Amino acid sequence: MNAALKESAPIRLDIGCGPNKKADWLGVDCIAFPGVDVVHDVRTGRWPWEDNSVAESQASHFIEHLTNFNDKWERVHFFNELWRITVPDGKCTLIFPHWTSNRFYGDPTHKEPLSEFSFYYLDPVWRAANAPHTDIAHNQNGYKCHWACSWGYYLKPELAVRNAEYQEFAKTYFKEAITDMVVTMQAIKK
Repeated sequence: MNAALKESAPIRLDIGCGPNKKADWLGVDCIAFPGVDVVHDVRTGRWPWEDNSVAESQASHFIEHLTNFNDKWERVHFFNELWRITVPDGKCTLIFPHWTSNRFYGDPTHKEPLSEFSFYYLDPVWRAANAPHTDIAHNQNGYKCHWACSWGYYLKPELAVRNAEYQEFAKTYFKEAITDMVVTMQAIKK
């Protein structure tokens, strides 16, 4: 890693940035696209940042390329490592195709969809009560992170101008109403 980039503070990562890195952020990708600052595969192994060193991160249209099947807990590893390197109360924004959108299913490199429910697993209190088998205490590949998460949606343009009641109905019952999901995560560390 470039020494100048390592010393700059605060560290802000654009994970899986491809050739479209966010300006003034450290671009991270497993392919050396133009503009990528750090070539690193975040699917496995320890990430090259120290504990509690990253103030903010984003992963736009990246997380859907990770899997949690065939004993490859890439997505769990991603959340755990991201939590490790994020400062207490640091934030990450994820943007990805919603599971009800054809946008998810069109790209052959997308592994498996995420839903709103996926983010409950990032809370250890919820895990202990509802899915203890997914926690590091009971599964060597399990979650050890604690993220507080909230989410919202990008709607199809023709729905964005409708009233809130209609939008809620569409989000619940219509395929293709939501194009992308936006999740804001905050690292909880005691």
